[in-house]
Amino acid sequence: MTRVQNRRARARGGELDDCVRACAVHSGKLVGSLDRRRTELAEQLRKLLVVCSTDRPAAPAPAAAGAGALLKRAVKGAATPASGVSNELLDALLAVANKALECGYDDELNLALVISDTVLAQRKNSRAGWRLRARLLETLGDEDGAVEAYERYLALTDDDGFGVRPRIAGLRTASETERELLALLRRQCPRATDFARGLAAEVWAEGLAAHAIGDWTQAEPRLVGALLRLAEEDAPAADRQELLSQYLDLRTAVPGVELPALTEALALYAEQRRNRMRGPVADPTIGGVRWISLGEFRNQIAGKSICLIANSGRVGSSAMGAEIDAYDLVVRFNSYKIDPKHTGTRTDIHATIHKHGFNWDKQVTTRLVFGGISGDWKWSLRNRLVPGAQTHLGDESLRWPVRNIGRLGTDAWSGIPTTGFNMLWLLDFLDVSPTLDLIGFDFYESGAYRVQEAMKLAITSVHEYTSEKEWVMQRAQRVTDMRISLR
Repeated sequence: MTRVQNRRARARGGELDDCVRACAVHSGKLVGSLDRRRTELAEQLRKLLVVCSTDRPAAPAPAAAGAGALLKRAVKGAATPASGVSNELLDALLAVANKALECGYDDELNLALVISDTVLAQRKNSRAGWRLRARLLETLGDEDGAVEAYERYLALTDDDGFGVRPRIAGLRTASETERELLALLRRQCPRATDFARGLAAEVWAEGLAAHAIGDWTQAEPRLVGALLRLAEEDAPAADRQELLSQYLDLRTAVPGVELPALTEALALYAEQRRNRMRGPVADPTIGGVRWISLGEFRNQIAGKSICLIANSGRVGSSAMGAEIDAYDLVVRFNSYKIDPKHTGTRTDIHATIHKHGFNWDKQVTTRLVFGGISGDWKWSLRNRLVPGAQTHLGDESLRWPVRNIGRLGTDAWSGIPTTGFNMLWLLDFLDVSPTLDLIGFDFYESGAYRVQEAMKLAITSVHEYTSEKEWVMQRAQRVTDMRISLR
């Protein structure tokens, strides 16, 4: 039995009451924790217990205050409703599991496993449940299980907004490249097969001991033999990667090492590591897209009427489709949804945060991708951009307008600027459009109107919606129920 199977056997869930009880017990363990990730997990556990105390009520009891009372009510042992887990309870369980996964510690991973088993026992076709299972198995090093779970997720959705297909391709390509690397090491060190039958840990220790006294001729076959044994045992990917890295570090430091052979091994190692991190890159030129700078974008929009379409419930029932399509340029955001009668059909500029991949495959003239950290932004462009889906792509000068162009630091604007505010601020700053209208902007008062896959994304509290609304209204020239005109 592998380490992953052992963990699964210890942490197996499925019964809703047992799962809630495990969450309540874990909540008690986190009291007083100074670890930021565990503090965030504790908050999600608190919210879960609140949901449990209302969604699955136990027998009437005297009112009590504080987390202790919530814990007692949550573990009371109330029967599961006949209809199964409610949507609210399901969302709360998934939020806890995702935070537990972010923690990455053994206890939290065990809790995430319990929740994963329970969610899929209650909702076997839960897309979020299968994606959680895949990410969890990948963290635990069970890449075959992760690929299977990712495929189950894809079978349940038409919109791969989280980049699951590239993730699957990356894991598969990495696995194939790792096998090539091990086959190369076997050829380069034929004696390794003599040591590939023993216990990997013991053989590895023998190899390290030989290396410590400077005997590489005895160390190398044992080290490679241990690596081959781990592969045969289907050990977790993280364990294999760690020892492969150690072996190559040791080999690099050996005096008189044969450089061509070492370079070949290092190249394969680097390739499989890259694919595990980001997936294969089919088109390094990003489909011949033309990068545009701040000045070039200004020239592109100069003199044209522009409307920005909110992802709001108000837009989804507006019947303004023809009016929207009459503007020279139509700007849409992130996970926008198209309904011709209400939203119009055109999208000339797609402004999106780099963290999600919704609508990146939709054909647009210009795509502006916003992100606060340059390295993360570049990673997302490389992994999410669909070759041929855009003619122009904003370069680094357009990466984070409010912060980088406006120089509005956290002292002037404490919240993280939304995609919509970054775009609106940029257009207002450039000031070259005779008409600049916001359609359906009510700052989520009417709820979200997005592609189905994005509907469960939280309206996050890190943004300053109130401040953004105030900024807009201070500059508004005309305001109606559906339209705010800044020009």
